[in-house]
Amino acid sequence: MNKIIILNGPNLNLLGEREKSQYGSFTLKDIEKSCSEFATKNNIQLSLFQSNIEGELVDKIQNSRKNQDGLIINAGGYTHTSVAIHDALKILKIPIIELHISNIYNREDFRHKSLISKIAKGIICGFGAEGYLMSLQAMNKFLKK
Repeated sequence: MNKIIILNGPNLNLLGEREKSQYGSFTLKDIEKSCSEFATKNNIQLSLFQSNIEGELVDKIQNSRKNQDGLIINAGGYTHTSVAIHDALKILKIPIIELHISNIYNREDFRHKSLISKIAKGIICGFGAEGYLMSLQAMNKFLKK
């Protein structure tokens, strides 16, 4: 059974309320429910975590090096600013998928730079909430190889 963790960064707890034109009307709870259902059907032990606090995300990343097989991260705004998250991810010896609900390359210029991309095995962006399931499916297939 593969152990996969999905980390969500700042403001993702407000999905369904914020910028519906960018993110849609689904909530983080909706995403977590569909991911949990996918995990059950695909024999994945799934952990889910969201925080608006950079240090809490760093702690989860560091802990993942010993108890996870793969990590999926939607770091939100920290994608573009957090050297601390970059450095924590760089330590991991497990595969990482960078995830974004919106297409960051169709948005403001500052969003075009990711401090995570060079560390990630792959990037999924622009597919809305479906990107979470796509990420889980990709990670699960990668871990089975």
